[in-house]
Amino acid sequence: MHSIVTDLFNKFSLSFDNYTRTHNDVHIAFCKEFFFKIYEKGYIYSIDVDQLFCENCKRFLPDRFVIGTCPKCGYPSARGDQCENCGVVLEPLELLDSKCSICGSTPIIKKTKHWYFDLPRFSEKLKEMILQNDRLPENAKNFSLSWINEGLRPRAITRDNLWGIPAPFPGAEDKTIYVWFEAVIGYITATIEWSIKKGDKELWKKYWLDSETRSVYFIGKDNIPFHTIILPALLMAYDERLTLPWNVSSTEYLMFEGQKFSKSRGIGVWLDQALSYFPADYWRYYLIKIRPEKSDTNFSWDDFQKTINNDLNDNIGNFVHRVLTFIYNHFNGLIPSPHTFDELDNELLSFIREAPIKASKFMDELRMRQSLEILTELSSRGNMYLTKKEPWHQIKTEPNRAATTLYVAAQVVKCLSILLEPFIPVSAIKMREMLDIKIPDGDAWLNAGTTPIEAGHMIKRPYPLFKKIPDRKIEELRNKTNTTKL
Repeated sequence: MHSIVTDLFNKFSLSFDNYTRTHNDVHIAFCKEFFFKIYEKGYIYSIDVDQLFCENCKRFLPDRFVIGTCPKCGYPSARGDQCENCGVVLEPLELLDSKCSICGSTPIIKKTKHWYFDLPRFSEKLKEMILQNDRLPENAKNFSLSWINEGLRPRAITRDNLWGIPAPFPGAEDKTIYVWFEAVIGYITATIEWSIKKGDKELWKKYWLDSETRSVYFIGKDNIPFHTIILPALLMAYDERLTLPWNVSSTEYLMFEGQKFSKSRGIGVWLDQALSYFPADYWRYYLIKIRPEKSDTNFSWDDFQKTINNDLNDNIGNFVHRVLTFIYNHFNGLIPSPHTFDELDNELLSFIREAPIKASKFMDELRMRQSLEILTELSSRGNMYLTKKEPWHQIKTEPNRAATTLYVAAQVVKCLSILLEPFIPVSAIKMREMLDIKIPDGDAWLNAGTTPIEAGHMIKRPYPLFKKIPDRKIEELRNKTNTTKL
């Protein structure tokens, strides 16, 4: 599975400064030191507790080894750590009609010793942190404050698992650390591991001990409390100098044709299948376009087809191909020299300069959808500009005006080739290959609208970037994904 996933990362043009996983020597060693220090400071203590025990499997049942009915919303398949339906964080004993998720038998209650993190001691600090952070999305802020106002409880930090990081506390030799407590520390250990690879073991402190650091966590809304409550409390307990979350980008749910994605029921499209249907850029574009930033959104084959055909093919692809083909055919592949700029020229040149700033602002606010909309608007304005200018007529009667029109239009293509790279990288690189340009040194994004492609520069033979998706293809995929267990 690891090799399959890493291959998919590459095929979707996803890259990492440090691609890692938490089961490594750096993480294990740091976690032991981290939690032992918190224990020494008095924030972790042991108590005897009741826990579910499966007599058939002869083992205690932590968290996801238990399923049952959620006591809050009545969802019948809630897990022992959280209900995926309403998002409430649970303890296994809180479930109604609990069953062992391995064998399905009803567990009994048995005594065992566990070590608990004194989370309530951080209630006021956490509340203050959340109230003062005006960047947090409403769902993250409201969920977190509700959790705090209901009263935080001590959370068990150890488990009776046979696998995991050994608990470092005296008397806990047969215990492991609960995965969600040690997993969030992986954000620190990944940075430490990266620092070691960079040849500077102390480099990680530049980020975790610098008040100017902006740490952003991209999660689904069901993981909100682990990033707004558990992680900050652990950081405060270990060392109050550590950087707290600057923002938690907690998206709502993405549905598939009105249903929840489900591996067991075969609802959805798997990433390897997606690539066999359409190029990665099609998926990247559409999934950002419908990113559930403020409310649940729905994937539908009809909307996917409409978006790709209208946005990628008819808007962006059509504009780029019209401009470069005209330059290649009528100006011998050379960016023409502009003459006098009129009002329409200046309006578009002004928007070219503004687009990187506007798009960057939305990116800083983690509003990728809005950032992408600025770029599709830039392309739309380019298409409207060509329609109004009619260079196919200008070239016959006013060649100087045609030259100016294509010079301005080429600047739009160049700007798009840089700004679109985070969204559709393969297509953006193809644009620059046709333009035969490299990304300039420095801040390429912000300079994309102020560093023009020079007149006299020669482009390469253009070709279409995208293809329309026909109705028959969509009907075929709809039938396949509705009837085949993926």
